Amino acid sequence: MQPQVASQEPYVLHGVSSVQEQEILQQREYIDQIDRQIMDLVNQRALHALAIGRCKQAGGLPEFNPGRESELMRRLLELNRGPISDLGLKQIFGEIVSACRAVQRPLRVAFLGPEATFSHQAALSHFGSSCDFAPLATIVDVFEEVSRGHAQVGVVPVENSSEGGVSVTLDQFLQSDLQVCGEIYSRVRQMLISREEALDRIKTVYSHPQALNQCRAWLRRNLPQAALVETSSTAAAARLAGQEDRVAAVGGELTARHYGQPILAADIQDNPHNMTRFFVLGRQGCPPTGEDKTSILYLAAHQPGSLYKSLAHFAERGINMTRIESRPAKDRAWEYAFFLDCQGHMDEEPLRSALAALTAEVPRVRVLGSYPAGDPGLAV
Repeated sequence: MQPQVASQEPYVLHGVSSVQEQEILQQREYIDQIDRQIMDLVNQRALHALAIGRCKQAGGLPEFNPGRESELMRRLLELNRGPISDLGLKQIFGEIVSACRAVQRPLRVAFLGPEATFSHQAALSHFGSSCDFAPLATIVDVFEEVSRGHAQVGVVPVENSSEGGVSVTLDQFLQSDLQVCGEIYSRVRQMLISREEALDRIKTVYSHPQALNQCRAWLRRNLPQAALVETSSTAAAARLAGQEDRVAAVGGELTARHYGQPILAADIQDNPHNMTRFFVLGRQGCPPTGEDKTSILYLAAHQPGSLYKSLAHFAERGINMTRIESRPAKDRAWEYAFFLDCQGHMDEEPLRSALAALTAEVPRVRVLGSYPAGDPGLAV
């Protein structure tokens, strides 16, 4: 019996004319050439990043520069002429930057775990996949991990567009000296994850209480027969959905991919505009980039009109305040700390003079950080 020899005939494109086939093959040759050029250029970029890393190490400079990375991405997006979208370009270059950063040393990123949750998704979208990700059990643990130097940065939720501020995160700033060195916007896209192939097969839906609340109307309308059972996380729910029959989980697309579970229905959240904002925690400040935000914590004097007077320093200078929230001051009964986000950088006017005026008037002011403003329009 003669051994079979693999055919040496060229790849044939069925259903197209010979002219079209030649055009496609030629375009693929161009793509192959460009891919080789891209690979060579990316490796050249990595070599330059490695040289910068050695200089930073010799000069005792921090390895991670959030301002530089945000400025780089903003400049690239300004130059983008398509056809790749800004979001697509951001994701491509985010991974290139992440891989080149890892040539120096992988960035250790602490986040509120477990893996494959929305906090993990936010960290991945901001820092790229070439990082050492550390999922932790609580927001307090994330603060402590960065404070102890076990991670260079941390990612924690600070507010949700539908449900408001995350009180645990805000309360930690009352006692932590960490700085805010970035913000991340992440879309809340919930999926129904299940091995079942039809909705009428599902008798139980597992998920974190917040995720169930975000999809309650959809679940009532499409799965009226199903019992809703709370779990510690969307990841825990996805694990259960992979182990039991006639059940489903509510979680993100990353959760489904991570646990290898099919998506039975996509985008089941009741509010299609729901979004979560995350803070990036660190120890180094960020220089001005031209598009910055500043987060401030202060205690107003306990007297009539004190809050109005404190906010007037910003209003009189035309500073746009994007968020204000109060939390009880833990060391003073019936007194409150105010958290304020505004546009501008603490080292630039008019915010610099507003902060000076505020500091002279109230008992305590702490600038949590000035950082490059995130873009909700590029949220993943």
